[in-house]
Order: sequence, then C-alpha cells, then structure tokens
Amino acid sequence: MIRALAPRRVKRWALATALAAVMPAAWASSAAPPVGAPTEADRALAREVIEQLIRIPTVKGNGQVPVLAAALAQRFRDAGFAADDIQIIPSQSDGDTTAALVVRYRGPAGSPRLPVAILGHMDVVGAVASNWSVDPFVPVEKDGYLYGRGSVDNKAQVALVTTSFIRLKRAGWKPSRDLVLALSGDEESGSRTTQLLTRHPWIKGAEFALNADSGTGDMSADGSNKAFFIQAAEKTSVSYKVETRNSGGHSSVPRPDNALYDMAAALQALRELRFPVQFNDINRAMVAELAAKRGGALGKAFQTLLDHPGDAAARAVVEQSPEDAHVLWTTCVPTMVEGGNARNALPQNVSLTVHCRIFPGVSPESVRDTLAAAVAPANARVSIDAARASSPASPIHPGLFAAVRKAVDANYRGATLTPQMSSGGTDGRYFRLAGIPTYGVGSLVQVRPDDDRAHGIDERVRLDSFARELDFWDVLLKDIAGDPPAGHPGQPPP
Repeated sequence: MIRALAPRRVKRWALATALAAVMPAAWASSAAPPVGAPTEADRALAREVIEQLIRIPTVKGNGQVPVLAAALAQRFRDAGFAADDIQIIPSQSDGDTTAALVVRYRGPAGSPRLPVAILGHMDVVGAVASNWSVDPFVPVEKDGYLYGRGSVDNKAQVALVTTSFIRLKRAGWKPSRDLVLALSGDEESGSRTTQLLTRHPWIKGAEFALNADSGTGDMSADGSNKAFFIQAAEKTSVSYKVETRNSGGHSSVPRPDNALYDMAAALQALRELRFPVQFNDINRAMVAELAAKRGGALGKAFQTLLDHPGDAAARAVVEQSPEDAHVLWTTCVPTMVEGGNARNALPQNVSLTVHCRIFPGVSPESVRDTLAAAVAPANARVSIDAARASSPASPIHPGLFAAVRKAVDANYRGATLTPQMSSGGTDGRYFRLAGIPTYGVGSLVQVRPDDDRAHGIDERVRLDSFARELDFWDVLLKDIAGDPPAGHPGQPPP
C-alpha cells in the first residue's frame, strides 16, 4: 500500500502536481518519424471497427469472444503486424469459451525502455432486448450518439486503440519501446483471462499499464465543467454472508429468541457501523479537489478531514454527500435478505448479503472481523461469500500524468484532470496486484447522469467525443513511446 501523504505535505504535493501538468513529458518524442494527426479516414475506420464489435454479442455463455478476437487479429495482420506479434489465448471461464488477445507493437531490439501495456476487455454484460429502444447488438446512430451494448463499456476504447495501432503502423511509426495491447475476454465474469495476461512474457515486465476501460470524463449538460480522471486505485469488491439461526417451532407459540429478530438487531448494528477515514496519495488528491470544488460547509468539512481524519463533526457533514464521501473509507451495505421456511413456522435460518467496497490495502478478512464484532450481540455469524482480488494503489507518476494532461488538452484544453480511486472493479486490480502500476486513462466524455448507462438500458457513446478520442491516443502513444531526448538515460523517472 502506498504511504499516505502527511497533511503538511499536501501543498507541496499539489505544487508538484501542478508543475507536472504543465511541464513536457519526461520522455517527449524528439526524433521519431513524423506521423500526422488522425484523418477523417482514420475516424471512419474507428467508426467501422466499433460497429463491428457491437454486432458481436460477447456476453458470457455465447462463445463469441473468440470470434471478436479473431476479427481484430485479422485487422492487425492486414495492417502489417507480423503474425508472431499477434496471439489469441483461448480459455474456459465457468463453462464459457472465451479468449484473450495480445498484440505487440515492437520497439527496437535491445531497447533499454520497458514495455507499456494497454488494457481493455472484449466481453460485455447481457442485455434484455425488450427493455431497449433499439436492438442492443445492432449499432444505431441517433441524436448524436451510437447506441449498442458495450458502446461505452468497453468496445469504444477497444476500437479506438485498435485503430490507433493500425494507423500508426501503416504510417511507418516506430515506437522506442514495445507497446502491448492486452484485451481480456471475461472482465465482466471472473477475469481468468486477465490473470493470464499479467503473466504473459510480453507484459509481465511492463513499466506500467494504461487501462482504457477506466479513464473517464464528464461535463454539465451545457458543456461546462469538463472533468477528467486518471484512475490509479480501486476498492476491492467483497460480499459477506451474515447469518442467524434458531431451532424454530410453531408460530402459535412465539418466543423472544427469533432468528428474524436477531437479524433485525444485526441490521441495526450494520446501519450504525462506520469504517475509519483513510488516505493514500490518490484519494488525498481527490478530496483536496472536492474541498475546492464543493466549497461551503461541505468543502470545509473535506478540508478538515484532510488535516484531521478523526474529526467526527466534519465526517457527519461529509456523510450527507455519499456520492463524494465514499472515497474516504470502506463502505458496506446490506443488499439481499432471505429467511424463514413456512408462513406458520418460527424462522430457523435468516441470511443477509452485505456488499462491501474495501479501501485499497485493507484485507477482506479484517473487514469480516469488523462486521462480526458489530453483529456479535445479535448472535449472528459472518463469512466471506464472494471476493475479488485486492490490490494496492498505483503511485503518482509525474511524467505519465503530464503526458495524459497533454492528451486531454488535445481535445478539452483547460478541463480538470485528477487522480481517481474508483469504487468499481476493472482488470487493473490484477495488474496492480502483479506489480505493474496501472492507470485508467481516456477522454471520452459523458453528460451525467444521462449518459451513465454502462451495464444499463440504451447504453450509448457520444459520437463527437468518440471521434476526438483518436487525437487523445495519438498524442499519448507518441509521447510515452517516442524517442527520449538526447542525453536521457532511456527510462522515465519513477
């Protein structure tokens, strides 16, 4: 786990981040063959690719991920990538046939620069067609959007990175290090292919990974307040079972020792449970930004917690804004309950599902112990029901963050750019766990809450933002894999 910055270092860190945002990237290109910016033909290709991807229903159980991987592999071969630099890795995941796709854009042999992995996933969650206004697996353009399952999560960025590799390869651009596209096939349902990718020989020594699935941006409906994020940490998703048991009996002879009463007491204990405020480098930067942006009593409360994490009064204020506050601590909430065996019988078993999003570096076992202590007076037992991998936060990387700043400015100059810790899970957690610092990047923009439809009905991507995103990847890839300036040791600083 990355050491949290002490309060007295916040201003110094903010200054360093501000300098990083305006300085040239530590490995800015100086001698790479000039390659022009994306053309309208390139944007048409990206549109063609995303529509092809949406039409392939890569939902778990369909066996279509290998079909999509093969289609992309053919595009890379047609663009001039050697067959030896394209690998489809088949896999079985919970009875489903899936696959991972790995494509290496080779740098010079013997380059001292470590490779960079670029992550995405080819699978999507299911869709109930009757709930949609269009067929989920037929791309439809309307009102400036492209509708289709996976249009945002994650086929837009897969199409854009694929198109970027193809256009740069066709133009003869030669990176100064290997760029490795690593597309998983079951991110939505187990991530077994993701774990295979972390051990792939082209990837396991990567300096860092760029996760195209988790770089986000949003803005107000009038186009103002554009904000983008570099995801550098993720909470761990864990479900727990809280159970109460009783010998039961006939409902005509009720007793005070009732499994449902015990569960009611356990629920009340969980409602009152609070996990401590915690900071790492990533959420400290997020909270500093929130303090400045929100202002007023809420902004003051955030600032107080930055300096005094145990301040109960400030916490009480922040808790009134849960959409912001969740970045400060582990969260646990009951989501499902099941109990009783007959209308006319005292309940013998009651089971409660509690879903937690755990702060990076905190073990699921320690959270289980905290839950168990809270519900012990209710005679309830707690066990781990389902858990995802827990991973540390990635360190602040000034050179990379400066490169992302330049790439965002190519489309949205002046937009804010902030490190982010997300509550949702991505493939990035497995790469971080494998020792590869991972950063979610991108500048696809959404109008919230109207466009926040990943996994939902009528998922869609803004076509104007999609077209611009080729410029983001053009700037970023040329920056991180261009030739280092003369006299540079060959590696960017940590």
